[in-house]
Amino acid sequence: MTGTLVLILTCMLGALALGLLMFSCWFTHRVERDVPNIGERLDLGDLRLNVLHIPAGPKADLPPIVFIHGASGNLRDQAGAFRTDLEGRAELLFIDRPGHGYSDRGGPENAYPDGQARCLARAMERLGMDRALIVGHSFGGAIAASFAVLFPEKTLGLLFLAPATHPWPGGVDWHYRLARRPFLGRLFAHLIVPLAGWLKLDAATKAVFAPDDRPADYVATTGPALVLRPKTFRWNAEDISSLHEYVTAFSPRYREIKIPTIILSGTQDPIVLAEIHARGLERDIEHAELIWLEGRGHKPDYIEGKRAIRALERLTLKSEKSK
Repeated sequence: MTGTLVLILTCMLGALALGLLMFSCWFTHRVERDVPNIGERLDLGDLRLNVLHIPAGPKADLPPIVFIHGASGNLRDQAGAFRTDLEGRAELLFIDRPGHGYSDRGGPENAYPDGQARCLARAMERLGMDRALIVGHSFGGAIAASFAVLFPEKTLGLLFLAPATHPWPGGVDWHYRLARRPFLGRLFAHLIVPLAGWLKLDAATKAVFAPDDRPADYVATTGPALVLRPKTFRWNAEDISSLHEYVTAFSPRYREIKIPTIILSGTQDPIVLAEIHARGLERDIEHAELIWLEGRGHKPDYIEGKRAIRALERLTLKSEKSK
């Protein structure tokens, strides 16, 4: 009787796992169908980096601008926030960071902001972009800061939006640590993440915007569900889990940055500790300007987009004066 019960339970668990795996495959196909690639995959040799590159218009009044999305995101996020207002005014480059959206992951160095910054530099060179204003949101802030340290000759100015750039107390959520484990992480990412993430996606994206309201069309137009694909989720978990160690070692180098810098950070940001990250950048980068957004959360790119564009205009003037 006991052996029969074990067999029945084993068959039930196997059927459940098979069902979850089938859902995962269907979900990945469905997401990629509903959120197709809107960029081009640049061949950088060891990987293809997906970018949305928009040439400047004939009456452009701003220098080239590069946008770096945060954790769990893709290029549609920043394009959705800025493309409409800036198209024609500047040459624009939105990127899927390595392992995100429709970009390949590349080598193990791309688990860290400096590796991703080097990929960005190679993409700019491939596209003939000599220098640009660099915009980094959230996790993208660590990449923007690393880029400015490593490639000051390519950086006209820095705009940080709710950045994550400095060591913080505590760790990361358990599911990111689990997703990184060799065997259990693969099982978790393939069997649990697609379904659980899909069920929580609406609430999770609203929480990212809190206390502000999430735009009604945000999920449909920016494709946050792309991060729930198993491989993407594991790479995203690797990024997030590696960040604390990386910024602990690298953030002292922010003092090398001598480039015009503006930081926009909400006073009610529930995602990053602005008093640590935004204040840290203000302290470490000479003449950096910190602008507090009273009562705002983690998405100033959407909620304070006009203010972010005014900051880009001011950075343009500052960069021209510093020549």
